[in-house]
Amino acid sequence: MFRLQDDFTYLMPVHFGGGKFDPEARVTQRTTALAISYETERDLLENYIPEGFEILAPEVQVTFNRFTEISWLHGGQYNLINVAAPVRFHGKKDELDGAYTLVVWENKTAPILGGREQTGIPKIYADIEDLHILKPHYATSVSYEGNTFLTMNFEAAGPVTGKDLEGLMSQFASVNTLGWRYIPKVGAPGAELSQFVLYPQGIGVETVQAGTGRLRWIEQTPMQNPAQYYIINGLASLPMKKITQAALIEGSAVLHAMGARVIE
Repeated sequence: MFRLQDDFTYLMPVHFGGGKFDPEARVTQRTTALAISYETERDLLENYIPEGFEILAPEVQVTFNRFTEISWLHGGQYNLINVAAPVRFHGKKDELDGAYTLVVWENKTAPILGGREQTGIPKIYADIEDLHILKPHYATSVSYEGNTFLTMNFEAAGPVTGKDLEGLMSQFASVNTLGWRYIPKVGAPGAELSQFVLYPQGIGVETVQAGTGRLRWIEQTPMQNPAQYYIINGLASLPMKKITQAALIEGSAVLHAMGARVIE
């Protein structure tokens, strides 16, 4: 009969086997990232930040990533939209600054499953276009079953160099990504598991283009997106006061997947 091995980590379906747990394992991949952040209303953003966290700035950070040459996918690729807010976690044992993940959309199943179950990142599915490029213009859109709910546009103004580039390289070299790992009870209300998780990662920045960014959330009806409309509409309800950062970044990403830990 199948038996679990104590030094293995598993994803469902467990009975086909897992892999030996290696806390030093690193996931490496090439990345092209379009990052656009904007200021919003603090009191409205607080509706989506759990108790125990403090908002460091009333800012929504939206990042498109195209990952290629992915080590654990044996050279595969996928696209991602990450939506986060800058926070400080005040716990009984831990206190740290990071980016609290509001939601992540990905266009492949495999990274969604691992990210949700192992590291507590709230990942869900969407169709995410590759960047449309007609330099200096860049654009992408995100949809579900033909219904577009996010557009991102960027017009490059020129490369970032010198101390400004060094500052961005330092900013992205190490990022504390924070997630809420929540597993509901079976046949009853409430949580079987509810814990906050630190998922350390970073980007080895090589080049950065500064420029002008625009994005638009498009509200959805339950008919258009029955499982996600309330998430999209919640983000669309946050006013976009002004764009605070817009950049196109090329580099290599390193994810410390097995180095994630519960914070409390």
